[in-house]
Amino acid sequence: MKLSQLLENVIAYNNFDKSFYDIEVEGVSANSAEIGLNDLFIAISGFQQDGHQYIENAIAAGASAVVGEKEMDLLNIPYIKVSNSRLALAHIAKNFYQTSSKKHTIIGITGTNGKTTTSFMLKHILENVGLSCSLFGTIHNVVNGQKLPSVNTTIDALELHRHLSNCQDDVVIIEVSSHGLSQFRIDGIEFDYCLFTNLDHDHLDYHQDMDEYFSVKSTLFNKLKPEGKGIINSYNSWGERLFRSLQNNGQNIFAMGDAEDNHLQITRYKKNEPGIATIFEGDHQYQLKLKILGIHNVYNAAMAFLTGRKLNIPGEIIIQSLQTFQGVPGRFELIKQPKEATVVIDYAHTSEAFFNCLSTARELGAKRIFHVFGFRGNRDKSKRIGMLNISYELSDKVILTLDDLNQISYEKMVEILHGVNSPSKAVIIPDRTLAIRYAKDEAEDGDWIIITGKGTEKYKQQFFLPTTTDGETIRFLHSID
Repeated sequence: MKLSQLLENVIAYNNFDKSFYDIEVEGVSANSAEIGLNDLFIAISGFQQDGHQYIENAIAAGASAVVGEKEMDLLNIPYIKVSNSRLALAHIAKNFYQTSSKKHTIIGITGTNGKTTTSFMLKHILENVGLSCSLFGTIHNVVNGQKLPSVNTTIDALELHRHLSNCQDDVVIIEVSSHGLSQFRIDGIEFDYCLFTNLDHDHLDYHQDMDEYFSVKSTLFNKLKPEGKGIINSYNSWGERLFRSLQNNGQNIFAMGDAEDNHLQITRYKKNEPGIATIFEGDHQYQLKLKILGIHNVYNAAMAFLTGRKLNIPGEIIIQSLQTFQGVPGRFELIKQPKEATVVIDYAHTSEAFFNCLSTARELGAKRIFHVFGFRGNRDKSKRIGMLNISYELSDKVILTLDDLNQISYEKMVEILHGVNSPSKAVIIPDRTLAIRYAKDEAEDGDWIIITGKGTEKYKQQFFLPTTTDGETIRFLHSID
């Protein structure tokens, strides 16, 4: 492909010889180690490394042109200076792979909690009515029926467009994080449906405050096709705010909530039956019976239901599909052994998500709740006290341990755990596998052990037991009893 074709919709802020526009480009990469002969290298100023420092490596490997943000004086090959390399990458990726949003029905899901479960529910519903479905998200990616590993919640622009160019599925579902939005990973994609699940205190190490976090999340709805539809959870106050704002803009928006102009209401939720609720869509009433537990999953199911209805799937078909939905690995995942405590593994890492997990266990009659969790290094420190307070309020025993260190030293993180544990309400066991073993040894039949923060994610450091995930740790402990 000619360089001129790749640079369509990319604004250059420097002058270079326009004869270079006829250069043939064989490939595109933002990783200098992946550059081959006649490839285009895009230098990105990252959070840990600056791609501009690897330009010479890329040229030595055969790069025929370079895109970057900084002033550079390159010999022999063109350098295209742009205002934002990440935004340029998104446009170049779309041009290189010649992807079109018209080829598939594209659904984007944003929000702090519930993205993964809602996306899995939607995929289940769609496949039950005969539609093939790609999925890009936190746990894994699926394209053309093939399961692929996931590195980030929102895949990077180059990989996303590469997969879309090969995708033969009818529908594409994308989990969209605030990082993905602010880093332009989905720019160039037009959505048929955009969903907002909720907003909770999170990522304020990255965003200035909750208003900025909300504002970034809201930008997803700017990417709707002209005939596209927005689906909003107005039971969340931030969702209500977004619903009213988009309504005022004249966009095609549908919401679930208790207001008269909401399009779906959830009623008759019984705390002792945490997977059952009645939902109303206008004059139509449906009985929702889920195999997975918790009011938060009722909200997730209602979001999937409302989206399915806007996709013209009959309500009863959606309800039947939701009744057979088996859940998501690492999302309120139950592990139960006879005459032992019930164990839940969940990705929960905000105070609201803690509340949902712990209150569900209490509603189901837990005699005692043992809560095992930690804090990620170099991540939002301001949410930690709120998480602790919810755990103290709803748990009988709090066990603080390590999560991902993220360049924080072991000693520093242990110091942090002791610092927040004042007065000493929690047991501190830094080794995560030993913290889980402690909870299992202390708990009895009728108790619940809630392990939060990691879900299915692998440990990033070695612990005492020979396991790599929370689920593996529990199953290993069961195996040696």
